[in-house]
Amino acid sequence: MNYLETLNHEQKKAVLATEGPVLIVAGAGAGKTKTITYRILHLIHTGIPAENILAITFTNKAAKEMRERVHSLLASNEGEGFRGLPFVSTFHALGVRIIKENAERLGLPRHFTIFDKTESKKIIKDALQYFGLEPKEHLDKVSHSISREKGRGNNHKTYLESGAYDYSSEITGKIWTRYEEILHREHALDFDDLLLKTLELLNINEVRDRYQKRFTYIHVDEYQDTNAVQNKIVDILAGKHGNLCVVGDTDQNIYSWRGAEIKNMLHFEKSYPKVQTIFLEQNYRSTKTILSVANTIIEKNTYRIPKALFTENESGEKISLFEGRNETDEAHFIALTSQKLIESGVVPDNIAVLYRANFQSRALEEAFLAYNVPYQLLGTKFFERKEIKDVMSYVKASINLDNTSDFARIINIPARGIGKVTLQKIIDGKEHELPESGRIKIQQVRDKLATFGKMLQSEKPSDSIKYIITHSGIEDMYAKGNEEDVERLENVYELVTLAKQYDHLTAEEGIEALLTDTALHSDQDDMDEKRVGVKLLTVHASKGLEFEYVFIAGLETDLFPHARKGQTKKTGEESEEERRLFYVALTRARQKLYLTRAGTRTIFGTTEVHAPSEFLDDIPEEHTTQESYGGVQTSRKPLFSIDF
Repeated sequence: MNYLETLNHEQKKAVLATEGPVLIVAGAGAGKTKTITYRILHLIHTGIPAENILAITFTNKAAKEMRERVHSLLASNEGEGFRGLPFVSTFHALGVRIIKENAERLGLPRHFTIFDKTESKKIIKDALQYFGLEPKEHLDKVSHSISREKGRGNNHKTYLESGAYDYSSEITGKIWTRYEEILHREHALDFDDLLLKTLELLNINEVRDRYQKRFTYIHVDEYQDTNAVQNKIVDILAGKHGNLCVVGDTDQNIYSWRGAEIKNMLHFEKSYPKVQTIFLEQNYRSTKTILSVANTIIEKNTYRIPKALFTENESGEKISLFEGRNETDEAHFIALTSQKLIESGVVPDNIAVLYRANFQSRALEEAFLAYNVPYQLLGTKFFERKEIKDVMSYVKASINLDNTSDFARIINIPARGIGKVTLQKIIDGKEHELPESGRIKIQQVRDKLATFGKMLQSEKPSDSIKYIITHSGIEDMYAKGNEEDVERLENVYELVTLAKQYDHLTAEEGIEALLTDTALHSDQDDMDEKRVGVKLLTVHASKGLEFEYVFIAGLETDLFPHARKGQTKKTGEESEEERRLFYVALTRARQKLYLTRAGTRTIFGTTEVHAPSEFLDDIPEEHTTQESYGGVQTSRKPLFSIDF
């Protein structure tokens, strides 16, 4: 067991604690992924079949990294003779697997459609319009309410049975009913259904027994981010053998707004009284200065499992503070300092600019463009591009002929002269009322989809996607267009390259995996390794990432910590989550931190004077240095002007 020698004392303790419930409290940069992967290696080394081991995390990127590290560890420690691999997955991908294997119990075909957030919102918008309600007023509220309820384990029937207690919930109930009717008709599930339906299946004795027998050792990463449904799924899967290892950090719980319940981790020892609790507090990422500041910031919180990160790394540089006159000055400082770092030999990918709200990216992008500093904005998802969604709609409509939403999307791509009235009749199931010429046009499209469907079931995914791009007419449509169309065509071709990653699977498995991965795509998955540049992203999107140099922008009252428009006072839990978010931002940095703010900022067309963030007051002065453009040290006194 030479592999154990590479672990510190607490990591080794966690790896060897294989039986029963285990809670690993793992601070930022403390090697939790290493600990989980070595624990899996150790289980297999001691004779546990790999297929009986389950590891769940939250993002495709994290799951892919863990899968690759496990495979590499097994190859180097067990030799190529090891049999099978553990199932490493996101919660949603696990849900897809379980639902596909039991689709008939839910009245679904194996090739059911997964609606992403954009598609779900479109259906809800259509439902609001159907009832004569204004989408601008209700869309976000209703979408959030439905998602929140599903995350709590409630379906629309239980919601309706609970009774509408006000006008808003009455609207939600009405729209939700219409929404479910459309999902049922389309043989589709939304993101939240992937978990809710999985829970429904696991409550069936036969199904529950099968998966409890399959997964006898379970690992859950980022446990502090689980919602009620995810926690119930984990409890059920671990219910028979009790070998549950959860890894997390209450100080990094930053997703309560999408249903994450910090109490799952805080109460774990009550739920599993025989638990072994292990703390990973040695940080291998950041300097002593960065960790000292991070510890000072987070110690003010109450809702947490106390811990204190420490490191054997060097003290490192002081944290740089900068204040510009406005957001333009701030953005220019960040762009120019990034340029200076790059000129000194720093790889652009090792620099990140983090911000609390998406609107902050506009000024930053303008500054990076002005100084010709390479950058990549995370959040503009590859799979959200129209041309990519069009091709994927062809794929989904070809393998699920009841999928009228995707059929309606592609019926005029390229243009076929099919009008809105004809389209509405198709959606309403009144195709027989169309004139013969219209029915012929529709049948020609259906015949084409049938051909595509056969190919998708028999050929490599990349060959099938290439065939669809060519024979659907999409290739010709963009090839004959302007420069923007040429760029769209290049994006479409990139989809073929992506599909090659699934060519080693059977045709059916490959296309299923492609559809699942694209549906569950996240911002972090768009960190294209071929795209060199400073990363611009929200603090939320930075979770789990690390960089040598990190700028945290907009450290101002009501921006970070954030306050909603018109909000006068935050609850204690809201305040603590904002502090946890700042802690996450701080601990992304390995070598150097820059904290910036603007004296005035224009928001929604109004220029406002912004006071410094309360977080800045919490940082000990001995750990900071004030900067102007060019890194010239000045006094601690705030700067309201800079000379470019």
